[in-house]
Amino acid sequence: MQLPVQSQSTLYAEAWEAAAGPDDLLEIARAADRAGFGYLAGCDHVGIPRRLAAAMSTVWYDPVATLAFLAAATERVRLLSHVAIVALRHPLLTAKQYATLDHLSGGRLVLGVGAGHVQEEFEALGVDFRGRGAVLDECLDALRAALGPEEFPEHHGKLYDFEGLGQRPRPAQDRVPVWVGGSSPAAVRRAALKGDGWLPQGDPRDRLPGQIARIRELREKAGARGPFTVGAIAEPLYVGTPRWEVGRRTLTGGPQELAESLRAYRAMGVHQIQVRFRSRSRSELTDQIAAFGAEVAPEL
Repeated sequence: MQLPVQSQSTLYAEAWEAAAGPDDLLEIARAADRAGFGYLAGCDHVGIPRRLAAAMSTVWYDPVATLAFLAAATERVRLLSHVAIVALRHPLLTAKQYATLDHLSGGRLVLGVGAGHVQEEFEALGVDFRGRGAVLDECLDALRAALGPEEFPEHHGKLYDFEGLGQRPRPAQDRVPVWVGGSSPAAVRRAALKGDGWLPQGDPRDRLPGQIARIRELREKAGARGPFTVGAIAEPLYVGTPRWEVGRRTLTGGPQELAESLRAYRAMGVHQIQVRFRSRSRSELTDQIAAFGAEVAPEL
């Protein structure tokens, strides 16, 4: 699940999150860890321009700091950046931050990356917004080297060139999974050819099969090998019968009913689903997390 509180876009934030903080994040993370969730995710924005602040809000916790904070309070749940805008930073800096996070968490990192969409962020940091796709492509190659097993990673490209600089600690994992976010043709191609997984952005159920087929086609043509994780973002959920207005798109009902609906994702070729629960308070959210883990997840 994507963590609440740490990003508060009006597209998905609940009213109670505006007054929430670190203690709430801790309790939610612990609840998800106990309930058997696969990962907790945090978003990445350096700054939000005034023209977008009313819709996106300016509440965007740093993902490395947030996930490290929660790593110390959890035991098994994985830690996903969904997504890190890695083109905003030099890959050696990104590698240092995320390698340390993986080391401190005992190998629980999943590095989710995306191209970004806020032009002012790129301009303020001196990064070419129009060329961000090409920047991201090379960042991925550089990060493969910098997050690999070598103490002195090496990369020679058009934008980044480094060797002879040692970085320890190394990641605890032999290979940090890199999942690529986005649903544009360029993002899907990037995920298929450079990633270990795909994080779609807003694809409805009827669009997913075609996207997944395209990824398989691209990987087959390129001779790509190794595991590949296809993700999906489910509709908002509420376990049980709500006694308040949860929105017409929200899936509601008992465990069997919800599980039957969610199993449709697996039939499409999806390996992991990201869920978001409607809630009016932290306690209602942690209750929903517990109910999903105990009653719905076993049916999946």
